[in-house]
This record gives sequence, C-alpha cells and structure tokens, in this order.
Amino acid sequence: MRIEGGVYLGHSIEDEWLELKLANRHGLITGATGTGKTVSLQVLAEGLSAAGVSVFAADIKGDLSGIGAKGEEKDWIAKRAKEIGFTEWEPKKFPVVYWDLFGKQGHPIRATISEMGPLLLARLMDLNDTQEGVLNIVFKLADEEGLLLLDLKDLRAVLAHVAERADELTVEYGNVSKATVGTIQRQLLVLEQQGAESFFGEPALAISDLMATDAEGRGTINILAADELMASPRLYATFLLWLLSELFEELPEVGDLPQPKLVFFFDEAHLLFDEAPKALIDKVEQVVRLVRSKGVGVYFVTQNPLDVPDSVSAQLGNRVQHALRAFTPREQKAVRAAAETFRQNPKFKTETAITELAVGEALVSMLHGKGVPSVVQRTFVRPPEARVGPLTPAERATLVNTSRLAGRYDETIDRLSAYEKLRGKVAGSAGRSAGAPQGEAAPSGGGFFDGILETVGSIAGMKTGGPRSRTIGETIITSATRSAATAAGRQISNALVRGVLGSLFKR
Repeated sequence: MRIEGGVYLGHSIEDEWLELKLANRHGLITGATGTGKTVSLQVLAEGLSAAGVSVFAADIKGDLSGIGAKGEEKDWIAKRAKEIGFTEWEPKKFPVVYWDLFGKQGHPIRATISEMGPLLLARLMDLNDTQEGVLNIVFKLADEEGLLLLDLKDLRAVLAHVAERADELTVEYGNVSKATVGTIQRQLLVLEQQGAESFFGEPALAISDLMATDAEGRGTINILAADELMASPRLYATFLLWLLSELFEELPEVGDLPQPKLVFFFDEAHLLFDEAPKALIDKVEQVVRLVRSKGVGVYFVTQNPLDVPDSVSAQLGNRVQHALRAFTPREQKAVRAAAETFRQNPKFKTETAITELAVGEALVSMLHGKGVPSVVQRTFVRPPEARVGPLTPAERATLVNTSRLAGRYDETIDRLSAYEKLRGKVAGSAGRSAGAPQGEAAPSGGGFFDGILETVGSIAGMKTGGPRSRTIGETIITSATRSAATAAGRQISNALVRGVLGSLFKR
C-alpha cells in the first residue's frame, strides 16, 4: 500500500500510517518479548527507506539483518497481506549498510576520545562526581597543551601526565589526587577489557555516511550488529547516546521538513536510563527535544513503557503498543500507564485491549494534521517485504564487502597525538641527559600539522590491506579535513569543544 507522504503500517478499521512530515516528532514501540516489536520496527524502516529517509537501528538479536535480502512469500505473510488488503506486497530488498563496533559483522565504527567528551566517558566508566571532576581537568589540560585525545592510549598517557603533575595542578584547578587518577585508570582498564579499545580512534565516523540514497531514491538503512555489544550494555547505551549527540551537534538547523533526514531507532531503551543520574536524563530530554529541528526522528523500542522516563516519554507522539502481560503489580502498572498515553477509543477499553493483542497486532496512534494524535486503533501490522530473519554469515560478508563504504573505515589510522607527544618528550629528555646533541635528541612531538606532514611523508606508501588496497597516506589525506575539524579543532579551543551539545552537557 503506497500512501503519498506517509508510511503504511497496517490496517484497523482503516489504513494506519505514519505521516512523514511528522515523523520527526519521535515515537515509541513497546511490547513484551515475542509480540512483534521487531517486525513493526522493520515495517517502519522499510517504509521510511522507500520514501527516501535514512534509518539507523541496532540489531539486538540479528533478526533485522535480513532487511538487506528479498523477502519470501511464506504462508503467514500471504495470509496477513490478504486479511488487510495489502495486494501490493512483493518481495524486496533494501539498501543496507552493516556496522559493528568490533568490526566483525560490518564496517567498524570509531569515535575519538575528544568527541566522546568527559560526561559520556564518566558515564561509560561509572565514575563518581569526584572522579568525573578530575576527568574534566584531564580534558581541559589536554585542550590547553594541544594534546590530541584520539584513542585510549592517549587518554592513558594524559592521565599519567596529570598524576605526575598532581601537586602543581591542584593549585590551579582544585584537588587532583593520584589516588583518584589511579581509580580512573583502573576503570579504563575495565573498559578496554569490554572491547571499547576498538571503538576509540580514527578514522572517526562521518555522520554524513549514515544518510544517503541509492539510485532509486531509497534511503540507506544502517544496521548496527549489537548481539555481541549487548554483553557490554553500558557501552551500547553510551555509544547510541553519543551518536544521537553527534547528530544533534553536526546537523544544521532545518526546522520542520516534508520528511526527516534520518530516523534513529534506540532498541533496548531501558539501558540508556537504568541507574542514569538525573543530570544525564535531563540532557537526554534536551537532546531529544531539540534534535527534531535538525531533521532527526528518535524512536525508542523497549518492552515496558515505564522504562522511558515521563519527561522523555511526553515527547513521543507516534506510538505502537504491542501486547503486555499483566500478572505482577509492576506489569499491571505498566499496562495502565501505557493505556493512559493514548487518545482513547470509545469502542473498546484500551487497558484491556493491551493484554488481549495477538502476535503481530498492535494499538497504533500516530500524529496527523497539525500534530494531533489519532484515536487509538487495534491494528494488524502489515508483513515486511524484505526477509524476516537473519542473513547467513556469507550473505552478510558479501554485502559488507560490496558496500559503498567498503575500505573507508576498515583500517585504523594512528597519527600523532597525546601519546606520541608525551612519549617524545620523555625520550627527548632521556637523550639530552645522556649527552646527545640538542639537534639529535628524540623528537618532542612538534606542532600538530608538522606531525601530520611527517606521518604522511613516512608512511604514505604503506598499503592498508583493505578491500580497495588504499595506502595509509591516501586514507589520511582523504580524511584530513574532517580530522582537523573533529579532533584538532575540538582540542585546541576549549570554548568550541563539542559545540552546542557541549554547552548542554556542562554540569
């Protein structure tokens, strides 16, 4: 079913659809395990892609990966399509880019330490207020001394540098104890053991690579492999919050567009809010509220509607509610809370209907017209046109290797940064103390751009070994502009570090 200016979701007493011009008003998909949330997410992703809207979604169980392969007309699909009058159903595949923080099931995603910032890093390492304060001092010192924080070894080097100067820095910035720095270093080690080391570094993800259309005008569906990532839930939640923050920071203000640039699905949303301090929840609320005007829609996917704080839930106008169980007092409270968020339908009792929904059936209420929510309806969700279920490892590998981004992020770039500069100072000092002539002392790190030129000159001819056999020099030159903007610019000027979002995240 093709709806002009909308995404067809299914049928109740009439066709239910998401209005594209209001898709940036955010949404919520909830329901117990096995009730059809993933299928609803896939239906939305397919419809948005067909309309030219890019999508980013985490694939928790691997089920979403099949959206890159043609669907199969199984019995239940044919039956559902006939029941709701979806006569246009045909097997399709959609333009998909697969990502993986660990680089195993998709293109690796990296961010620099400076892009992540002290607030999110403190959350990631579960630091207390005192430790977070010292981490802020580490970032400030790095800014002032031109020490680029790109990867974990850079942060580790600057932490050691701060510990050595603890007495001096205490006078200027407040109490900096070696014990606190030691605690942060231990937490950093835990972070490394969880696999975070592969996430921090360069080339950093270019947000623009998430938003593209194919030759047919369909938006890219970005699928993040999260089955392994879920073993480190705090890393998962912090990464997605960082990505949402980067979208807010980098995208220009556009107001209300005929359709969003990107729709962001945050699966297992409770992981973002579990044990999160109120200050962080407040910032999440601010980002969710403001990112709408950047042309980004945010849709939280979770089992229990109570997982999302009221301050955030109040901003989610497009809602798909699958069945909930109501055996325990908390579950009964969740059912009541979910029922109260809908515009009531006089033909049935919403609270009762939530516990009676069949698999693949949902209560649907979407914003229409001037942003008014529709009356809630019991809706049979349409069947997806792409494959329902995972790709085989061979199918995934083929799609990754033939992706438009093949070779762009596959090889790590390790350029001159805080670790090299601080190590160079130590080596230079040792060389001079041994009687080496001043001109032959070990390098002190030099200026930032001198270091880049030196690095390019020395390794430009080395092959990266990626699918396109590009040289490291080519890779560096290709990403030089963005690297200077995202890393050097943020480090050199503390006032501009992390842009507008940085001002939101200040305590």
